[in-house]
Amino acid sequence: MMMRLLLIALLTLMPSACNQKGGSQQQPTPTAAGAPPPRDTIRLPLSGSITTLDPGKIDDVTTMEVASELFLGLTRFDPTDYSPKPSLAESWQRNDDGTVYTFKLRRDARWSNGDPVTADDVVWAVKRNLAPGSGAPYAFALFILNNGEAYHKGAISDFSQVGIKALDRHTVRFTLNHPAAYFPAMVNLWPFRPLPARAIMRYHDQWTQPEHIVSNGPYRLAAWQRGKKVTLLRNPTYFDRDQIHINKINFFVVRESTVGLSMYEQGELDVMGGNFLPLPQKAMTRISRDPQLNARFHHQPDFCTYFYGFNTKKPPTDNPLVRKAIAAAINKRLLIQLVTKGGEEPAYTFTRPPIFGSVDPKEGVGIHFNPKQAQTWLAEAGYPDGKGFPGIILTHNISETHAAIAQAIKTMLEHYLHIKVTIKQMDWERYNQAIKTETATNMFRYGWCADYPDANNWLSDLFHPDSSSNLIHWNNRQFARIVDQAKRERDPKKRKALYKQAETILNETEAAIVPINFSTAAYLVKPRVKGWFHMALGGQQIGRWRLDDAQAK
Repeated sequence: MMMRLLLIALLTLMPSACNQKGGSQQQPTPTAAGAPPPRDTIRLPLSGSITTLDPGKIDDVTTMEVASELFLGLTRFDPTDYSPKPSLAESWQRNDDGTVYTFKLRRDARWSNGDPVTADDVVWAVKRNLAPGSGAPYAFALFILNNGEAYHKGAISDFSQVGIKALDRHTVRFTLNHPAAYFPAMVNLWPFRPLPARAIMRYHDQWTQPEHIVSNGPYRLAAWQRGKKVTLLRNPTYFDRDQIHINKINFFVVRESTVGLSMYEQGELDVMGGNFLPLPQKAMTRISRDPQLNARFHHQPDFCTYFYGFNTKKPPTDNPLVRKAIAAAINKRLLIQLVTKGGEEPAYTFTRPPIFGSVDPKEGVGIHFNPKQAQTWLAEAGYPDGKGFPGIILTHNISETHAAIAQAIKTMLEHYLHIKVTIKQMDWERYNQAIKTETATNMFRYGWCADYPDANNWLSDLFHPDSSSNLIHWNNRQFARIVDQAKRERDPKKRKALYKQAETILNETEAAIVPINFSTAAYLVKPRVKGWFHMALGGQQIGRWRLDDAQAK
C-alpha cells in the first residue's frame, strides 16, 4: 500500500509533456475542425518525421508503416495467424535439409513505372544491402545466406559466392548457412525486398523523392513535406489493386500524443494509436469513461516487449547479483495499473507470446517482484541495505510515458533497496549514441518488436554477443551456443526447449535485462473506417480497410 501511495503522489507531481519541453508545439491541422473529411481519404498520424523511404535504410517502426504501403516483400503475413503467405512470390519450395529455398515470383508484379519485378531485382537489393559500408541497419538479417556475413565484412569480394542467385527472370534461389524453418517469414524483412536498380543508380540518395521514386506496393508516393505530411495514392500498377479500397492516405506528423488525441476528437484524424501515434497515457482513464471514445476503443495484442537493458560492463551493473536485485525490486503489475494503464501484460521473459519459441508465463521463468529476495541479492553483492552502493544512471529517450515509467522505477528502487538512481533523458539521436557506449549509463529503456514471428529474431538478433547489436555489452558464451543451436535445429520441440534455456539465462540466471511488459496496441478508430484490423507486424495493410463517408464523424 505504501508503494502505491508513493507512486500516486509521484505521478501527481510529474510535469506535463508540454512543461517538459518548454511549451507545446504547433501541429499541422489536416482538416478544419468540424468539417467533413475528404472523400476516399484516410487521415493518420505519425509520431515522428520520415527521414528515408529507402527499404535498405529503414530502422524505425514509424517509417516502416509508411514504407510497407510502397514496397512489398516476397511474402506477407496472414492477419489471422501471421503465417507467411504469397506476395511478390506466388510459391516457394525448400530442399530436404532446409538449407535451400527457391521462390517463384508472380509474372504480373510491376513497378510503378510499369517495369516487371524480377528475380534480378531481389538479387540486386541483397547485394546492395550486404555491401561493406552499405549502412543498411538490417544487413545482419542477410547473414543467414551462405557467405553473407563474409561478404559484408570484406572477407570475400566475389558476390557470386553469396547464397542467392536468379535462376531466371521469375525464379530466385537462396542458399542458407544453416536450416531455417522460419526463412519464408524472414524474406519479408526490408533487406530482402527487391529494389528498382535503375532508379537508384540514376538518382542515388534522391531516388525516393516523389518525382523519382519507383515502388511496387499498393500505393505510390504522391507528396512528401518533410516533418509535416506524407501523401500516398493508390498504385494503378499493383497486381492486387482490386483489393485496395482506399484511394488516398494522408499521414500527418504529430509529435505529441495529447495533440493527436485532440485532433482525433475534433474530427481531423480517422485512426490513432499503435505504431502511428500512441494514445496518451494520461488520457486512458478518460477514454475508458467517455461513452463515445470507449465505443471506438480497440485493444489488440502487439508483438513488442518494453524492457530495460543493463550495461553489463559498467559497475555496479556488471555484477549479476546487483542486476537480479534490481529486477526483483520492480513491481511490474503496479506499473501497469498506475502508470501505463494500457492493458499491457507483465513480462518476465523477453520473447512475446505467442511467437514461436516464447515461454508460457505459467512456466514461471524469470525474476518476479520479491522485495525481500531483492534485498538479499543486494546484500550478497556487497551492499547490505544499499550501504556503499555507488548509484546507477537510468536513461531513456524523451517521452511522457517513458519518463513516468522511469520515475516509478526510480521510486521502487530507492524505496526497496535504498540505492541512488539518477535519471537522464535525451533526444533520440543522443540517446541512441549513449546506449552504444560502455560508460554512459547503467540501465536504458528499450523496446523490441518482432520482424518475423520466431524467437530467433528476439534472442539471437538482439543479444547474440557476436552477431547482433548487443547493446547490453553482454558476452555469455553458453547463451550464444544455445541460440546458435536453436537456429539449426529442425525439430520444433527441441527448438522450443533450447529457447526456454536461453530465456532462463538472459532473464533469470544472468538478469542481463529487465522485461517490463508485453505491449498491447490501443487504438481509437472512427466509425467511417470499416473492416479495420490490427497487424502486430508487417505493416497495417491500410488499403484493405474501407471508408464509409456516410459516417464521417
